[in-house]
Amino acid sequence: MAEGNVQGPSEVPDELKDTVTLTTLEKMIEAMGDLLSPVVSPIANAARSNSVWPLTFGTSCCAIEMMSVGMSKFDISRFGSEVFRATPRQADMIITAGTITRKMAPALITLYEQLPEPKYVIAMGACTVTGGMFNDSYSVVQGVDRIIPVDIYLPGCPPRPEGILDALLKLQQKIRTESYAERKKKKYRQNAVRYVDYDTGRPLEDLVDEARYETALALDPLKSLQESK
Repeated sequence: MAEGNVQGPSEVPDELKDTVTLTTLEKMIEAMGDLLSPVVSPIANAARSNSVWPLTFGTSCCAIEMMSVGMSKFDISRFGSEVFRATPRQADMIITAGTITRKMAPALITLYEQLPEPKYVIAMGACTVTGGMFNDSYSVVQGVDRIIPVDIYLPGCPPRPEGILDALLKLQQKIRTESYAERKKKKYRQNAVRYVDYDTGRPLEDLVDEARYETALALDPLKSLQESK
């Protein structure tokens, strides 16, 4: 994502302050300062890592493997992630199980935007990670990390349920070892609607930022020469 998208902690809009109270564990830890934060953060991370609720989201054959991991043979409930939610408001993670087309990209971005922080993404399957067999296709996003941040990459066509459990364990380890300061750096501006370029599958605002930067270099040859050195 572009650097200009980074933002601070979320705040309640002025028109909602009379009816909404925003209390987050992050703000509580910040208020306690550096003294108690190293003690509280590991406890909070351990609790969150063992209750990562996925969003019910599947677009291709990888979704069949994702369904299988909830069956008794593999039993994802052992890791606290059996509660597949039907709404992003109640989920912590998206497993992008299957091909992401450019027509589907805006819907996926909207779902990701609606997830509450902290939120995570597991890119499942070759088609999701790099485009897979649809590499260089005019209609498929060549890697879901072009449109939303990805935490864990799970290759395969399709990956077996054991691979999903391994990816979940790696994500849990990442959650246990992260700090709120590091997580805050990954936040970016949230939009209700994010417009996507159907040629590249990338958000238009990122392309606009790149175009502005390239235009500035073209108008200032000296700066362009200095950067090339």
